Amino acid sequence: MTVRAAILGCSGPALTREEAAFFRDAEPWGFILFGRNVETPDQVRRLTDDLRAAVGRADAPVLVDQEGGRVARLKPPHWRRFPAPRAYGRLPAAQREEIARLGGRLIADELTAVGLNVDCAPVLDVPDPTGHEVIGDRAYAESAVDVARLGRAAAEGLLAGGVLPVIKHMPGHGRARVDSHRELPVVDATPDELAARDFAPFRALRDLPMAMTAHVIYARIDPERPATTSKACFDRVIRGAIGFDGLVMSDDLAMKALSGPFAARAQQALDAGCDVVLHGNGEMAEMRGVIDGARPLAGRAAERAVASLARIAAPPQPFDKAEARMRFDAAFEGAYA
Repeated sequence: MTVRAAILGCSGPALTREEAAFFRDAEPWGFILFGRNVETPDQVRRLTDDLRAAVGRADAPVLVDQEGGRVARLKPPHWRRFPAPRAYGRLPAAQREEIARLGGRLIADELTAVGLNVDCAPVLDVPDPTGHEVIGDRAYAESAVDVARLGRAAAEGLLAGGVLPVIKHMPGHGRARVDSHRELPVVDATPDELAARDFAPFRALRDLPMAMTAHVIYARIDPERPATTSKACFDRVIRGAIGFDGLVMSDDLAMKALSGPFAARAQQALDAGCDVVLHGNGEMAEMRGVIDGARPLAGRAAERAVASLARIAAPPQPFDKAEARMRFDAAFEGAYA
């Protein structure tokens, strides 16, 4: 079995025959779901089962973006509504970390029930007054210290519930003045400025199992390539100044911040230092290109992949769901009940 260093999406709420055959042959390490893939709990459970069956690995990671607020793929009426991360930072100081941890635990409970075992959260970006609103209320707070504290609490809640957190967008998207889904941001801050603010939450949480890169150029570190495809950024910052030694996945290769053939995008990200690459839109032609450029998962990257999956709590730590929901709802005065 040759597992490829890739995470792929699919086109709809059920796996097509073409997709199942492609995934069987391509052997991606994992999968990711988006809103188009989500209808009901029973349907999502069937889909996650079918994705794992396609590659013949019961432990294949299946990811989702479930931050809360505007970034949530599982939504009412079948799943509860969670606040945007910034809402935790606005609670009374004595409550913030406890409720952020509780939010992560409740999200994990909903994800594991439908076969999802990785959440692309928490966001550790520190917002900047000049930054684009794409981060906005996805950031927990205004200061690096508070972002780190609340991000760790949320990550601890996810881990306790059997879900791997993915810290993002390393090494920091808060200063970006454009949305990397649409164009390539360039940040001109000095390495010292970035280290003091943007990199700090990632360094504080460098013990966590997984991280996602930022499609952002840090011009004083590498004036030509975004972090995702920059060996200089990996060597000097992600593995260097931040000291992260967990699994690093790219942000979505289909985003407009990147350009060129998909095979080249995948190869460039892996050559720079990504352990696995992510492609999420389910477009078959693009996925074929990604797989063409994605090497087998081997060496240190494979070790990191194994180590990350080993962090999944099985079974999840017990908790009183009814009592947890009551405390969570009381903190927000029923706004998200």
